Amino acid sequence: MRTTYCGQVTKEYDGQEITLVGWVNRRRDLGGVIFLDLRDREGIVQVVFDPDKADVFETANSLRNEFCVKVVGRVRLRPDSQINSDMTTGEIELLGLDLEILNRAKPLPLDLNQINSEEQRLKYRYLDLRRPEMTQRMVFRSKVTSFVRRYMDKHAFMDVETPMLTKATPEGARDFMVPSRVNKGKFYALPQSPQLFKQLLMMSGMDRYYQIVKCFRDEDLRADRQPEFTQIDIETSFMSAEEVMQITETMIRDLFVDLLNVDLGEFPQMTFAEAMRLYGSDKPDLRNPMQLIDVADLLKDVEFKVFSGPANDENGRVAILSVPGGAKLSRKNLDEYTKFVGIYGAKGLAWMKVNDRDAGMEGVQSPVLKFLNEDVVTALLERSNAQSGDLILFGADDYRVVCEAMGALRLKVGEDLDLCQGQWKPLWVIDFPMFEEADGQLHAMHHPFTAPVAGVSAEQLIEAPANVLSNAYDMVLNGCELGGGSVRIHRQDMQSAAFKVLGISDEEAQEKFGFLLDALQYGAPPHAGLAFGLDRLVMLMTGASSIRDVMAFPKTTTASCPLTNAPSAANSAALEELALEVKAIQEQE
Repeated sequence: MRTTYCGQVTKEYDGQEITLVGWVNRRRDLGGVIFLDLRDREGIVQVVFDPDKADVFETANSLRNEFCVKVVGRVRLRPDSQINSDMTTGEIELLGLDLEILNRAKPLPLDLNQINSEEQRLKYRYLDLRRPEMTQRMVFRSKVTSFVRRYMDKHAFMDVETPMLTKATPEGARDFMVPSRVNKGKFYALPQSPQLFKQLLMMSGMDRYYQIVKCFRDEDLRADRQPEFTQIDIETSFMSAEEVMQITETMIRDLFVDLLNVDLGEFPQMTFAEAMRLYGSDKPDLRNPMQLIDVADLLKDVEFKVFSGPANDENGRVAILSVPGGAKLSRKNLDEYTKFVGIYGAKGLAWMKVNDRDAGMEGVQSPVLKFLNEDVVTALLERSNAQSGDLILFGADDYRVVCEAMGALRLKVGEDLDLCQGQWKPLWVIDFPMFEEADGQLHAMHHPFTAPVAGVSAEQLIEAPANVLSNAYDMVLNGCELGGGSVRIHRQDMQSAAFKVLGISDEEAQEKFGFLLDALQYGAPPHAGLAFGLDRLVMLMTGASSIRDVMAFPKTTTASCPLTNAPSAANSAALEELALEVKAIQEQE
């Protein structure tokens, strides 16, 4: 039906008669000549209709936005004065010779040239996706997946599908449950990831596996979360952590060069402990130059208990953030930051403005200055390397609270004062603790199948689990976790020890993971892997603010779909077949 795409018509087509199809982006009637911007997924081209062909001109005059049309025309070069350098097709235009309306459009429920509410955009997603910005994101996403497939194929990875209807496994979120009609009263779980199946594929001798796969997690949503999302899932046999990191880092670096012409360079590595110490986060944004600075040793003997208490507590932390140019912030700004850190459990936020660095005690301003002597203030200024016009912010509390509150504050202040440097800052975070404590119980930092670092025995894991580091690694870009992975446990004794530390009894382990424990006894090879969040990767690369803007049909923050009105009630016949009954839900007042 078409000769080429609208966005691909260039001066090489000069003089040729071609056929284009697409949607009316805009129609203008200028002095008896009609100009039409015709749009398809590849871009926009200008079509000109002269009144010489009366029937064609009359049809062109009836066009409205989003009419679907077919145009036959002759390509001609624009005069130099009319070249539009902002368009790929800006050097040419199409003289319209024939025009057919393939389908008319009613007045649109969306204004495609203005900002619409997200509810409107998702309800009429098929129209929203026609917007050039959205179309190009979908095109870009397709290019990313195409690149990944080529790269994986080139490096001998096999594309293997894993089941969607499976058994619930502990992945850190609630499962979506699917009732079985054949096995009444029993349920499948939609996979939170293909974790166990990709490990079983390694035990099956597949050696190198990848899959671009849907995953499902029934959890509260935010900008970078959806109930269903897509992973670039990778697993390998007989590869060390360093080898997995190398091959996946090369893939991401090559991807950025290929699609964005950006060289990310070598990715630096940072331990989890160092990341928490310097940035209060296990996914630090290195574009922000500010770092947390520990000062507990300077404040142990001050009279101010807010500082001295955590400074003398082995589970406490006192850290400062030196903000370049921050002294210009108003009291209102500082009060807002105090409220902000309260979200993360901080009880307050002390501050010190450095008005004149050379004046020492006389040159600083702070509501807590009366609790600090000159030696302490001098030491704080030296350690922070604060200069005149800078601001020092204090965090003093439980170690985790200080990390979370000051880490988040670092990002907010850096954004507010435009302190970030550079466009892309990748890194690897390694040496995570194998377990973390919550509610008095140990939980796997990544998942229960992550192996400890080399040299740790099953006995040592059971004896001192809180001291064991895992052989895990996260790829971080601009403060976002692009992907996470680890070396997996490939011996039954170690896997049983990990379950024991997590409080999973032998009976429960056999019930939930018997198939995995059995497989580990039949020559399971050493294996490791990594999974990238495809939606998050595309979001970062396209500059979108939410993964919803790089997914074709996402859900809202209430996990609903305005387009299809999903989820919806099931009819009684379907429920009866499944041996289910819906309990009445009372409306909350």
